[in-house]
Amino acid sequence: MYLDDLTFPYLAAVLLKQFVKKHWQEDEDAFEPPVVSSAEKEIIRRMLLLTLDDPHRKICTAVGMSVASIALYDWPESWPELLPFLLNLINNQTNLNGVHGAMRCLVLLSADLDDRMVPTLIPALFPSLLTIVSSPQIYDTYIRTKALSIVYSCISMLGMMSGVYKTETSSMILPLLKPWMDQFASILGIPVQSENPDDWSIRMEVLKCLNQFVQNFSSLIKSEFEVILGPLWNTFVSSLRVYEQASIEGTEDSYDGRYDSDGAEKSLDSFVIQLLELLLSIVGNPRLGKVVVANVKELVYYAIAFLQMTEHQVHTWSVDANQFIADEEDTTYSCRISGILLLEEVVNSFGDDGVLAIIDAGKQWFTESQIRKAAGSASWWRIREATLFALSSLSEHIFESEESGFETSSLKHLVEQIITEDYLIGPLEHPFLYARIFISVVKFSSVISSGVLEHILHAAMKTITMDVPPPVKVGACRALSQLLPEANNEIVQPQLLSLFSSLTDLLNQASEETLHLVLETLLAAVKAGRESATLVEHVISPVILNVWALHVSDPFISIDALEVLEAIKCTPGCIHPLVSRIMPYVGPILNKPQEQGDGLVAGSLDMNAPGDVIKAIYDICFDAVIRLILQSDDHSEIQNATECLSAFISVGRQEVLVWGSDSGSTMRSLLDIASRLLDPNLESSGSFFVGSYILQLILHLPSQMTVHIQDLVAALVRRMQSASEALTSSLLVVFARLVHISVPNVGQFIDLLISIPAEGHANSFAYVMSEWTKQQGEIQGAYQIKVTTSALALLLTSRHNELAKTQVQGHLIKSGMGITTRLKAKSAPDQWVMLPLQTKIVALLADGLSEIQEQVLAGDDEDSDWEEVQADGIENAFSVSTSALGKPTYEHLEAMAKIFNEDQEDQYEDDLLSIADPLNQINLANYLVDFFINFSQSDRQLLDYICKSLTETQQNAIQTALRR
Repeated sequence: MYLDDLTFPYLAAVLLKQFVKKHWQEDEDAFEPPVVSSAEKEIIRRMLLLTLDDPHRKICTAVGMSVASIALYDWPESWPELLPFLLNLINNQTNLNGVHGAMRCLVLLSADLDDRMVPTLIPALFPSLLTIVSSPQIYDTYIRTKALSIVYSCISMLGMMSGVYKTETSSMILPLLKPWMDQFASILGIPVQSENPDDWSIRMEVLKCLNQFVQNFSSLIKSEFEVILGPLWNTFVSSLRVYEQASIEGTEDSYDGRYDSDGAEKSLDSFVIQLLELLLSIVGNPRLGKVVVANVKELVYYAIAFLQMTEHQVHTWSVDANQFIADEEDTTYSCRISGILLLEEVVNSFGDDGVLAIIDAGKQWFTESQIRKAAGSASWWRIREATLFALSSLSEHIFESEESGFETSSLKHLVEQIITEDYLIGPLEHPFLYARIFISVVKFSSVISSGVLEHILHAAMKTITMDVPPPVKVGACRALSQLLPEANNEIVQPQLLSLFSSLTDLLNQASEETLHLVLETLLAAVKAGRESATLVEHVISPVILNVWALHVSDPFISIDALEVLEAIKCTPGCIHPLVSRIMPYVGPILNKPQEQGDGLVAGSLDMNAPGDVIKAIYDICFDAVIRLILQSDDHSEIQNATECLSAFISVGRQEVLVWGSDSGSTMRSLLDIASRLLDPNLESSGSFFVGSYILQLILHLPSQMTVHIQDLVAALVRRMQSASEALTSSLLVVFARLVHISVPNVGQFIDLLISIPAEGHANSFAYVMSEWTKQQGEIQGAYQIKVTTSALALLLTSRHNELAKTQVQGHLIKSGMGITTRLKAKSAPDQWVMLPLQTKIVALLADGLSEIQEQVLAGDDEDSDWEEVQADGIENAFSVSTSALGKPTYEHLEAMAKIFNEDQEDQYEDDLLSIADPLNQINLANYLVDFFINFSQSDRQLLDYICKSLTETQQNAIQTALRR
């Protein structure tokens, strides 16, 4: 191998950098002995500085990296001569090699600045940097660009410091403003040059510096800002033509994907993105945005032009639908995305004026594109596509303006005019414009006339069946997935069979990115045409099953596939043939789980949902599911298998015992499963659904479970002592349900708990109640809340002596020691007031009443879960009278309870339990009110005594109930 004269010096410098990292500083994480002695450090530092002016750039860079790495440890305290030496180098105009070496070193050093270094560096360094930047006749663009990158690093650090050291940073910034703004204006005032990456790079550093000034020091630069506006606008406008020629039309070199010798990006795109980001910062700044509002129409007009597809994007997306989808859906690093973000900021900052500017710019570009088209321009379609892209991307913001009274009829007319004119061109002539029409129609479907929508829907259904470029099919799928659910059945039905056929073919060809979109479209088609779906179920289902099996480990695609199967299942006449196809897939997988790929076993269990064919599923799967839970170490398999068993019990109930050949054997298997899931050595993730499973056993096999209650309770306690918080909550629901089952002998159930030991506690009752009272407020789901809350009331109603003896956690004692650091937390852990159990239970029940009131009072919050509550319910809740003291009356509470009960059909609810358990019919507010009234009547003295320990909110909730 040939080694030139530069190889060894360069290698030595690189090795020295590694040596410094490992041996320079003893208290560093990467340190390895021996440590470099002080004398050796002195020699190394001196020798390195002497080589900074090496004429070879590669060696200079390596030496600069070593100097910068040492400076992090030694400068300024142990290396005070470093900065003066570097300043001497950069000020020596006769030694440009030295200037380059010192500049490279300072660039690296400035990238790792901290608030200790900046106050020393800026006053000493910035005058020299200003001289370099302002002397293009002496220093080349590369050195001037690096000088600006140092300025950027320092200003960025000052910006971070300004939050804490506002006065100090302001005093450092003020003297810099005028001279630097003048230099920035000088650089930006010259029109942007074509095919000149050095010109783009120096401008980009200027833009980055300005962005830091705008974001962190806008109050200081406002007076100097007008100096920048004209040159900045000149750069913005002149860069568009360069961008169109190089990136959009591809007739000039855009230097895409290329970097300078220091690794800095030099492409035109990166410069334009930085330009758009600066404009976004200016528009979004409350002080500076006012300066540009007068020219917002021109700003938006040019910004839309930057959204045009580049030649590179056209080439890539034409052959790669995956990339087209990914770039459309993700916030990628591109001029299109940066331009949209700028336009969004225009709307957010300028409101209706911003929306009007966007609509006017859209009209202007539509007219301009027509002129270009008439003149025979081959790229006329790009600006038309960019206009639609801008309008559709901002549609939500525009509609929000419409809700506040802004008139958008001109927008509706513009969008319809573009769509009706351009969809006639066909999908092959200008495929990306055709695809954008489909995507835009989805965004504006609420304002587009039904006639236009029907035409587009028809065109989309036809396009799916044609041989067209991938982006066009992507656009058609997006249109169909959104339009089919609302479509006129008479229009849809005649074409559905061919649509199903084409979508099935697409599914066979689709790759991972496009699968989601095709499955989404197929789901919409199945729901839209039930009769047709019945006819083609035998074609669709096997393909969907195959997709599911291939992608079962991908949660997004597998869920999409299952949703399509669910829609087919819900189609009349499809469930039995569908199940007959599913079972041949599932049976072999479950019987030989060790031979399956990742996720396939767990996914197969997840498919067992159809209730009316559960017996057929049981016959094939029951033994395999039992073996899986008993033998598998895969937690997702155990979870899904547990849910599967719960479904068997929920649907089959007592009959599940006679579905097999031996009812005794079936019951023993079910108990073995409970034992396995309650094993303290099994991780909580594996036992995640054990609570729901045991509840199914208790509810549906009560006579068989009665004889095992004591063993079950002991196992539940042991499991709970090693469980995660989420698992503990589900096990507490089981204890609560056991309390209900024990009525009217709740005291006997308490005695049972007292008789069972619990490690670290007096008995299991003390342990369970300590956990229950701590977690009651965290329990989620309407069913779970009803069961646990009412069970606490039953425990209190029992008047068992242990209720007064058992102490549980009350409220946290505030230390008053200020901020709690880790050290404080270690030396003085949290302390809690201890309360009698009966007092804590009353407090929790009062909290339950208060929460119902709070939920309704939050009902007018647009972001809350109450948006879908019926309006008459809300009105009723707030129209009932209140007492003279302003506290809610019982009628008010009852109305709130009604709303609370309706709204709790949420994601936490276990459908199998809520449907089967009569406790789910409890009206919680009425239940609690009745409880407090009965408690007051039976032992008012005890209630009054307990209330003395409650908060005012809790006392008010109880008093409201008692005023019934």
